[in-house]
Amino acid sequence: MPWYTFEPSWEPWRELDQLRREMDRLWEQAFGFGPERFRRRAGVFPLLNISEDKDQVYVRAELAGVRPEDIDITLEDNRLILRGERKIPKEEKVVGYHRREREAGSFRRVVRLPERLDPAKVAAVFKDGVLTITLAKPEEIKCKQITVKTA
Repeated sequence: MPWYTFEPSWEPWRELDQLRREMDRLWEQAFGFGPERFRRRAGVFPLLNISEDKDQVYVRAELAGVRPEDIDITLEDNRLILRGERKIPKEEKVVGYHRREREAGSFRRVVRLPERLDPAKVAAVFKDGVLTITLAKPEEIKCKQITVKTA
């Protein structure tokens, strides 16, 4: 092997990963649960799909476990604000969880919509845990087909 070959003995990324795993282990020992419990809270609820056709914009939100009367929908300044609360019944007796991913509590999602919409023509339907909000586009922004004529 030539004298100028350099083989690093220090791998900082591997050591940082090892440090993270060690901190996770210490957290688990100290508190009885891992920091992933808090990382999961940083996720976004409810999950949304936003789509459109030539006449309307559709917002679909997964809201399993939420009652329709616990949902509040507001449309202002081209923003859709979806608020609500998911309530999970308390256990009748003390139990130990093997896994707990379903969380209860309040949520608020604010989504900027792709274009101006007609606030007078908004409908919301809740079925099978999915909320579908239909927002009509105003006539002046709908696509118009232009016919080409021959001269």
